[in-house]
Amino acid sequence: MATIDRLEIVVGLVATPPDYPAQVVARLAAELAERLAERVDADVRWTVREGWGEVAPRRDGGVEALLDDLAERRAETRWDVAVCLTDLPLHTERVPLVAHSSARRRVAVVCLPALGLRQLRAVRAAVPDLVCRLLTDTSDERVSPAGWEPAELTTRVAAIRRLVGEAGTGELGYVASRLIGRMRLVTGMVRANRPGRALLGLSKLLVGSFGTAAFALTTSTIWQMGDALGGLRLTVIMLLGLSALVAWLIIAHDLWEKPDRQTPPELTRLFNLGTVLTLTLATTLSYLVLFTGTVLAAALLIDTSVLKQTLQRPVGAADYLVLAWIISSLATVGGAIGSGLEDEDTVRAAAYGYHPEPGGWRDEKDS
Repeated sequence: MATIDRLEIVVGLVATPPDYPAQVVARLAAELAERLAERVDADVRWTVREGWGEVAPRRDGGVEALLDDLAERRAETRWDVAVCLTDLPLHTERVPLVAHSSARRRVAVVCLPALGLRQLRAVRAAVPDLVCRLLTDTSDERVSPAGWEPAELTTRVAAIRRLVGEAGTGELGYVASRLIGRMRLVTGMVRANRPGRALLGLSKLLVGSFGTAAFALTTSTIWQMGDALGGLRLTVIMLLGLSALVAWLIIAHDLWEKPDRQTPPELTRLFNLGTVLTLTLATTLSYLVLFTGTVLAAALLIDTSVLKQTLQRPVGAADYLVLAWIISSLATVGGAIGSGLEDEDTVRAAAYGYHPEPGGWRDEKDS
């Protein structure tokens, strides 16, 4: 039985920069053709291509710069439409921009951080609709016209609150709310910055902290100090230790962004906020690992009778927790010395504006 050749539409997915967005692109590309067949047109043969954008994309041009670069890439590769997924925090009208489609250029951009924590789920809903709108607004006869209005995307993606622009012009922006949208943007930036990677990258810091903690466990003066200090003082010492460690990491490894001709002040503030929150989360997790290890070591090495003789009173499990608390807080400062031995690129990966040169991934630029 003869088969009927179906019309082919090529959709390009571009990750800019090719760091965290490349992971989202790879997962979305594996299922996008099927979703386009379900949501847009099942009679079309959908072909999805993956690509990389610039490792260090332009920061001063905002969404227009990304759209122009993507349009040039689309023309070079002869894709029908293209969608860029980026981790750059984008704004329009002083509110976070979630997505923007340009029928004139046949391209669209999705800002991953503006989607919050559940980014993959959101792009699964948004990208098929954006592709459909691009093809409909350009009167592509290969697909049936969309039976829904552009504003309907606001009901499918929780991060989107309203539509800006006019459908007749083909330049449409989808924005978040001013307050909740900014909070979602910041949490999305931390998600895109992968605190787990920062935690693994600070392995020498954790080793140095454990070394300091092991030495402190053998010092009875520390035992007495922990017993004398109250919960408030121990909390202050812990917060000061963590704050000092984050500050040391930023200063020692030059992670602080400064405004320049390419990086506007607002973008600089967002980058620095993302870096501080990522490092704070990574060092807090590191502290919890250190605290757990110190509790176990104290219970194993320090007999109850010895601790009782030193403190001159009955002791229990709470005393071991307090002992681990003060030792972990002091050891975080010692861990800062270990952080100076880390590989520079490993630590700099925690900076939001820094993206290492990718490797091991084939860019289908000539496809």
